[in-house]
Amino acid sequence: MVCQQWVEVVTGYLEGTLPPALQDAADRHLADCPHCREYLKQMRRATFVARGLRDDHVPPDVVDALTRAFAEYRSGGTSTS
Repeated sequence: MVCQQWVEVVTGYLEGTLPPALQDAADRHLADCPHCREYLKQMRRATFVARGLRDDHVPPDVVDALTRAFAEYRSGGTSTS
C-alpha cells in the first residue's frame, strides 16, 4: 500500500469496515509511514469534532455555500464563489 491508497481507505479504516486483507495492508503501511499516522490522527480529531456539531453551530451562509458547492459538484459544474 502507498500513501494515496491509504488516504482512499482511511474512512473504512476508522469505521472498522475494511476487509481483513486490506486492514492488514493498511496496518503495515501505518507501521512504516509517519505521515499517514499523522493523517490518521488528524482524521480522528476531525471526526470527533464533527460529531459534536449541531445544526445551530453552522451559520446559515455557510450551509448555503456548501449546498451550492455540492450541487455544482454533482452537476459537473464549477463554483465561482
